[in-house]
Amino acid sequence: MYERKIEPYLVSLGDRFMHYTPRLIAALIFFVVGLWVVNRLSKLIAKAMHREKLDSSLQSFLSSLINIGLKIFLLITVAEILGIQTTSLVAVMGAAGLAVGLALQGSLSNFAGGVLILIFKPYKVGDTIEAQGQTGTVTEIQIFNTILLTGNNKTVILPNGAVSNGTIVNQSRFGNLRGEFQVVVTGDSDLARVRSVILAAVNANPKVLKTPAATVDVVQISGGITLAVKPYAMASDLASMMSEVQEAVNIAIRENNIQAPIPATITINRNG
Repeated sequence: MYERKIEPYLVSLGDRFMHYTPRLIAALIFFVVGLWVVNRLSKLIAKAMHREKLDSSLQSFLSSLINIGLKIFLLITVAEILGIQTTSLVAVMGAAGLAVGLALQGSLSNFAGGVLILIFKPYKVGDTIEAQGQTGTVTEIQIFNTILLTGNNKTVILPNGAVSNGTIVNQSRFGNLRGEFQVVVTGDSDLARVRSVILAAVNANPKVLKTPAATVDVVQISGGITLAVKPYAMASDLASMMSEVQEAVNIAIRENNIQAPIPATITINRNG
């Protein structure tokens, strides 16, 4: 009696096994071959990015992103081969992705900014930049943040979304920077001699670049003559060069008896 009751279930189970076995074998073969293809394709894409000399951080990020995306596509295809309805699965994944995107929209903005920075390279590691009211040397470019080291040795973490959407001043894009300071001399000074003395003191410093050459320009005549001294140096040498050059110019001016204008005195008549 029990055999008669079980027999239909066994027959049904056998039929289902015979029906799904080809699909299962096909899905397994497709998964193994597809996994090999995904890994092979990921390696080819990584080699192509390396050949194009993309930033190493961007290479690693894009390789991981492409690899994960291809594997998700492979799993969805395998599910379809097995006869699993993937329409609802994709809808659920889309809704979940939307919810996560809304919750992490700030992080996604930083993520997008990081990708743009890595692709278009407005700055690179080692550059001195001004961004978001901060000035410093770029020590690291991450997917979400850019790390700066300021002149007073502070670490500043800037979100890439804000940086990529704001103004970026790259001070070391061309490898050198121009410094500037002013010297004031009397109105009757021999400007040709003053320029010669100042330029000799400036160019004696090994950190001052010969190209572009330092200049000494008149910027104001009022109670004396104001000269702007503009030497160039590599970005890493600018601060020390400016300190050394200003000291050297000050010494040269005193040794050559170049006079600064005497400030005008104001006489106050207290008797009305």
